[in-house]
Amino acid sequence: MNETLTLHPDGRTTLTLQRRLPHPPDKVWRAITRPEHLAAWFPADVTIHGDRISYGLGPDGRITEHNPPHTYAHTWGEDHLRWHLTPDGDGTLLTFTHTFTDRHGAASFASGWHTCLQALHAHLDGRPSHLPEDAGPAYHARLHEDYIAILGLHSTTADGDTVRVERQLTRPAEDVWQRLDGPGATPGTPPPAPFTVPGLQAGPVTRAESAKLLEYDTPAGHVRWELAEGTGQGPRLVVTCTGDPATADAWRIRVEDLAASLLA
Repeated sequence: MNETLTLHPDGRTTLTLQRRLPHPPDKVWRAITRPEHLAAWFPADVTIHGDRISYGLGPDGRITEHNPPHTYAHTWGEDHLRWHLTPDGDGTLLTFTHTFTDRHGAASFASGWHTCLQALHAHLDGRPSHLPEDAGPAYHARLHEDYIAILGLHSTTADGDTVRVERQLTRPAEDVWQRLDGPGATPGTPPPAPFTVPGLQAGPVTRAESAKLLEYDTPAGHVRWELAEGTGQGPRLVVTCTGDPATADAWRIRVEDLAASLLA
């Protein structure tokens, strides 16, 4: 297996996955371009009309490359998917790329495509194939966290006096809120300990919305926890702390510990 992540100057990100398949390019080509084969491993119901593709969910796409049996590419809304096949002995080297704008969603995309490519391999072998949703949430959560490490996704940035941590989580927002002791958060009272880090003096909660938002002030600035819509199974967590850039490592550790606890 080989997975890489490339950040482009325009802010878009390309995820690349390579797999060697023990089947000739012509056979793999049919499996990645014909709807009756895609149904066994692709995560959407595909219909093709000329150069237009409908997925049955989300926005439609357009075929951008069609060079059998070598290169097949198409859009999916604003994303771009590209499949390149290279003969490799009696098999095929498949290089798949997914280009998108949401860098912090890369691990979710990678874990989903990892499972799809496993299902593609099984389909080519004539074995029962399992689509991503068949694997179960615990499997995907652990695979997601593996890809955080494999792809080297950095969650924490410091810009001037502002620290920002963004992390895709793997459990529903309500579960995350419970793990943070969010039900005990009330404006005017100290924030629950999981919302704080060592060395930071936290003032009383100024705003709390269940499973969505918590804010409080500090002597030097402000802290905001937000659970927004994400990719995959859980919400996108964004923690912003102003006024104390020295807390960057503490916030990174706090969020990583939270993500790890959600696997238990």
